Amino acid sequence: MKQLKWLKIGMLLLLAAMLLATAACGNKENVKEEPKTNVEEPTTAGDAKSDNNASVPTGTVYPLKLTDATGTELAFEQAPQRIVTLVPSETEIVYAIGAGDAVVGVDDYSNYPEDAAAKTRIGGMEANIEAIVGLKPDLVLASSTMNAPVIAKLRELKLNVYATDPKSYDAVIEKIKQVGVIMNKSEQADEVAKHMQDVRAEVTEAIKDAPKPKVYLEFSPGYTVGKGEFLDELLTIAGGINIADQPSWYQIDPEQVIKTNPDVIIYASMIVNEGEANPILTEIESRPGWDTINARKNNKLFEVAQDPLVRVGPRLADGLLEVAKKLHPDLVK
Repeated sequence: MKQLKWLKIGMLLLLAAMLLATAACGNKENVKEEPKTNVEEPTTAGDAKSDNNASVPTGTVYPLKLTDATGTELAFEQAPQRIVTLVPSETEIVYAIGAGDAVVGVDDYSNYPEDAAAKTRIGGMEANIEAIVGLKPDLVLASSTMNAPVIAKLRELKLNVYATDPKSYDAVIEKIKQVGVIMNKSEQADEVAKHMQDVRAEVTEAIKDAPKPKVYLEFSPGYTVGKGEFLDELLTIAGGINIADQPSWYQIDPEQVIKTNPDVIIYASMIVNEGEANPILTEIESRPGWDTINARKNNKLFEVAQDPLVRVGPRLADGLLEVAKKLHPDLVK
């Protein structure tokens, strides 16, 4: 039962993100990785000129139409004034682009930035529909996988839900830019995107000639992630080789990890009860035969902050940088 509790906590913290959250739930049929704006509608007016050649201020052109990761078309007559976020990554995005004042409700696990603590809580992945409706949002930001049942109910009630499921670092950047377009905050969103791109470029340049260690990542007790998810790509960008032998998020075979013999073990920070050890580390250290793994023999076990690692938002750059520093401490500062 403890393993189930830890897994649930890990999944709820993903949002991702991700996650990353974590073994993503919901129907992924017809899900697109990167949402696209409707090409029939211009989204910004930065290059427009008036008759007297004066520059028109950059901004989103409304009415705006775009399509989200579920293939649903959304229309906006103006920038949303009341936003509810269903996962922490979306909360972080809205604040990062300077639209935090528009947030009227957040999920129970949105803990960053500090200002989010003052917002109305609408529940976890099984959100309180009545509470959301009562907040009268003109935009709900959600994960198309983790929030699928809630999204369906909200759309039945004719609420505007923009849902995403980014599978790569670039897809996260694209999502941030799209939220910037929706909120008429493209300039601020572009700044966030540039920072994420700069961090990736910095890491890529620093480790370009470095040997790539074999890496095992455990983001929740007994669970790792393989091909097709952003965390797998993040390990690669950070200069490692992910040993995961299955796609997506899955429960590990401890014997298989021993066979692959990773050089480094990365695990996410996690607190279940105050004062107790990280349950992920506890499991790693107690598994039979794992003391023969190179990472353990050479004391190459590294804890990294969980939220930036698993949330598909602006702080994913922080997660990338921290992992790169653990894998290549002499090269990435």
